[in-house]
Amino acid sequence: MRSTIISSVAALALTATGALADGKITVITSFPDSMTGPIEAAFEAAHPDYDLEILNKKTSAGVKYIQEIAGDNTADIFWASAPDAFEVLKTNDLLASVEVASDGIPDKIGAYPLNDPAGYYYGFAGAGYGIMWNERYLKANELVPAKEWSDLAKAEYHGHVGMSAPSRSGTTHLTVETLLQGDGWNAGWAKWKRIAGNFSTVTERSFGVPDGVNTGNFGLGIVIDFFGFSSKASGFPVDFAYPTVTALVPANVAVVKNAPNEKGAITFIEYLLTPEGQAVLLDPAIMRLPINPKTYATAPEGFPNPFEDETIGATVEFDVEKSGARYNVVNSMFDVMITYRLDDLRAAVGAIQKAEAAVAESGNAEAQKLIDEAWALIDANPIDEARSLDPDFAAIFTKKRKKADDEVGQRQAEVEQEWDAFVVENYRKARELADKAASL
Repeated sequence: MRSTIISSVAALALTATGALADGKITVITSFPDSMTGPIEAAFEAAHPDYDLEILNKKTSAGVKYIQEIAGDNTADIFWASAPDAFEVLKTNDLLASVEVASDGIPDKIGAYPLNDPAGYYYGFAGAGYGIMWNERYLKANELVPAKEWSDLAKAEYHGHVGMSAPSRSGTTHLTVETLLQGDGWNAGWAKWKRIAGNFSTVTERSFGVPDGVNTGNFGLGIVIDFFGFSSKASGFPVDFAYPTVTALVPANVAVVKNAPNEKGAITFIEYLLTPEGQAVLLDPAIMRLPINPKTYATAPEGFPNPFEDETIGATVEFDVEKSGARYNVVNSMFDVMITYRLDDLRAAVGAIQKAEAAVAESGNAEAQKLIDEAWALIDANPIDEARSLDPDFAAIFTKKRKKADDEVGQRQAEVEQEWDAFVVENYRKARELADKAASL
């Protein structure tokens, strides 16, 4: 009798364990707990048979993780903002093509298709890129909000701007790539370097930018839109604007190939697209753009509606294939030219701005010529756009750096050293010319 009871208890325990295993959905995501927490709670309340296990990783680290576990996959969902990261996984044959039921979801947000046509990933929210500012900080420093990218390059914002590096943040990568596509390769990089000359810092994570603006460590930050909206909804004295040159793209979710719980993964994606799932996006801690137009009826006053305001993200038709083809090249260029040489760049740009102020008073033509030469040195690019899109050249960049002295492949290191020498000399010459101009 006792052995029968023990056997029954053991059987029940095994059944319960099996049910829990069947119900677990493992999610790899770059989203913060402030976003995943409310969605996880709402989903599990709607589907109590499932248990979300959230593994938080930066976008690039999440892609690498899924690549590493592909031989014995333990992940069900990849969930992030950057569509080019999904393209990388799709190209690597690491996503599953699935059918997802939805109702009331349009084909596009702005000019961008919401879903992969073959069903490898699905949009669940909109994402735009722009400028966030702290109103108290600006008032204290007698500054006005910068609402266009070109505004951030003005001398009055020197030392007041924060941004994360695209190599550390998939959303920041999209912001950088958006300007490169919107303004063109050379003009886009020139603008990024002029803006970066006004940086206070390059943060370790994308979350560090809104945190820095919220606390007043710096006055303006380059962020994905929901950082600005959620901070404002939480009571911080901040606001956000979309520059004219920006893209509106979907934040995505996908089922990983050979997912242990594919059924549960599809259930989760379908929940995100229901009216109930879309409504959670308006939680003050999240404040993402829903992709169901009907959800905006319950949005807070003043919340942007891309289905009514067609100016949001209308300028740039984001090319995700181009972005994916040169993903690591762009990240490496930003780090070499900006992140690891920020002090040199900031000093050179500051010297040019000082010279410009002096010339504005004197009108000295010779000094203006020197300033123009200095800006040309800042703006110069080590490679042209065709080179960035050359598959053989892009293949050199196989590893992203976390810091300047990280070891990378020999060819990547050689190219980066060439770029570094190029910009160091250019920034030195630019500062020298600017100092000479100021002395005139």
